[in-house]
Amino acid sequence: MDLMVEASPRRIFANAHTYHINSISVNSDHETYLSADDLRINLWHLEITDRSFNIVDIKPANMEELTEVITAAEFHPHQCNVFVYSSSKGTIRLCDMRSSALCDRHAKFFEEPEDPSSRSFFSEIISSISDVKFSHSGRYMMTRDYLSVKVWDLNMEGRPVETHQVHEYLRSKLCSLYENDCIFDKFECCWNGSDSAIMTGSYNNFFRMFDRNTRRDVTLEASRENSKPRASLKPRKVCTGGKRKKDEISVDSLDFNKKILHTAWHPMESIIAVAATNNLYIFQDKIN
Repeated sequence: MDLMVEASPRRIFANAHTYHINSISVNSDHETYLSADDLRINLWHLEITDRSFNIVDIKPANMEELTEVITAAEFHPHQCNVFVYSSSKGTIRLCDMRSSALCDRHAKFFEEPEDPSSRSFFSEIISSISDVKFSHSGRYMMTRDYLSVKVWDLNMEGRPVETHQVHEYLRSKLCSLYENDCIFDKFECCWNGSDSAIMTGSYNNFFRMFDRNTRRDVTLEASRENSKPRASLKPRKVCTGGKRKKDEISVDSLDFNKKILHTAWHPMESIIAVAATNNLYIFQDKIN
């Protein structure tokens, strides 16, 4: 018989969320973890399933006054009292659980001032943060919005230290992406083991990797047609207008139903996992 792998729940932590849970993060103390939904973040003990502490609550008394929601949350990798959460308004709040039990007042507030010249109808939607991840070192954090990935130094709240454009060629297509709801897609991002590179997904089964030291970036494609085992991936280029070169793909022929929202990087080795709809691809660095 074929080997069947089945997951069975060991513990179920119930009745603490009214809205969809968007994040779970285990604390570095290995005793507690947080879970976040649109309006609340709860702190759990791993051994206690029927009780949690509410540590952030942004629900207004009158729901008509609701202007933003929590989009992602994560504990600091080394400091067990520190966590961050991001919002649909493009801001990140860092909270310290030592200062008070209810972390409604943040310790740090990260926000990049908006350039008034680039303001449009879609500005608020595309500035919403879909993912936030601390670097392994704990000094930086990375945020993903619709068009870019930003790296922040925890000691500098005013602006990010790096901004990497993921698919800037889609800026002219925001109208149609709004109509087909793609503009609300939530892309994740991840660090490699040494924090020297970052990865995130895009459309047409493309995913992007950015080398923070050399400032080089690459677009790769995860698809069955061109991924025979042991074959190396060829960099992809998107043509935005004018004459298309032989290897380039036109921005108008991108498939927006094929999207890579989830990616993961091995903590020690050059191995990545990429989820493309219902296919999981695992790639490793070429061994010379």
